[in-house]
Amino acid sequence: MLAPFLKSITEPRRRIISPRRLSGALNMRLGDLARVAKVHRNMLARRPASPRVQSRLAEIAAIIAKASELMGDAGYAVVWFRHQPLDDFAGKTAETLVAGGEGQAVLLHLRALAEGAYA
Repeated sequence: MLAPFLKSITEPRRRIISPRRLSGALNMRLGDLARVAKVHRNMLARRPASPRVQSRLAEIAAIIAKASELMGDAGYAVVWFRHQPLDDFAGKTAETLVAGGEGQAVLLHLRALAEGAYA
């Protein structure tokens, strides 16, 4: 089953993650989403279905979806992603880590928490 957060950011007809819907869900401008996703902002508007854009947005969406499962609420997951310093990562936020190319480390961290590791 598709996680509610993922369903909310997907364009049903095109079956892609919508940059506009994701930026809205994260309460950030498209330019800021482009920075975090490490793609040019024009790519989000002109080529949202490109494999590179979809891959980068999918990483962010997977992090929020996993955090939503753990926290029970997508709104809390977004706040966590954007503002919660992570002790395991020298106080950086998940957003900062993703922008720095460390999104997979954030996903591994969330999986460890889901398996019972302490934060």
